[in-house]
Amino acid sequence: MQIGKCIREYNIRSYECDRNNQLRMPTLMNIFQDMADHHAHEMGLGMEYVFSKGLAWVGANYVLDISKLPQMHENIRIETWPSEEKKLGAVRDFEVFDSTGKSIIRASSQWILLDFKKKRPVSLRENLPEYTVLPEHSLQTSFAKIPEVCRVDEEVHFRVRFDDIDINKHVNNAVYVLWACEAVRADFRLAHVPQHIEIAFKKEGYFGENIKVLTEDNGLHSLHSIRTFGGKDDRELARVMVSWMPNGK
Repeated sequence: MQIGKCIREYNIRSYECDRNNQLRMPTLMNIFQDMADHHAHEMGLGMEYVFSKGLAWVGANYVLDISKLPQMHENIRIETWPSEEKKLGAVRDFEVFDSTGKSIIRASSQWILLDFKKKRPVSLRENLPEYTVLPEHSLQTSFAKIPEVCRVDEEVHFRVRFDDIDINKHVNNAVYVLWACEAVRADFRLAHVPQHIEIAFKKEGYFGENIKVLTEDNGLHSLHSIRTFGGKDDRELARVMVSWMPNGK
């Protein structure tokens, strides 16, 4: 099956923006997920298809480069396409353009096809219809391992809410970047926005669990370990690394 890019235009609404009138990072991540699902459905390998086979698409990694965040009421264009296929994973890229056609956000994501009952990755080629990727990347990344938090400068706690849970019955991917950014001091957030983000999803989080975010603060670079606590099987759910830049608005 020959694949083309999925292209959509968006107008940034007021309720999608933060106090600086800029698109919220979780909203951007949700738009990416929505476009990925829509495109996968067009390709015949979306959620409906994989669920019927007892499988599920699970995010493994995200890497984002941001030169500017879209503003309230700004018109943007987003493109996405499958850029690479591995034995147990698929890579999907994204690119965001502002109203002048300038590229402002580039992202790459890695997805695993999981056997829902066994909780184990399965081969793409053995479980999906034939398709051809577009061997083009919006950014080059190897999804390198994110280092551990060595020094805890900040620790914040959350509780998984009902609305944090997605159709796979666990914490939605977009929530982790929200928790990581919420773990950074408010005064710093007012003056800075993310420039580069790397996320590694490790374990599933569930409704009602207690969450702690351990943060190593290195000035314009922050490292976050998102973990459960107070349960029988406390585990690390995700690791996030953020590079920050001054907020030019």
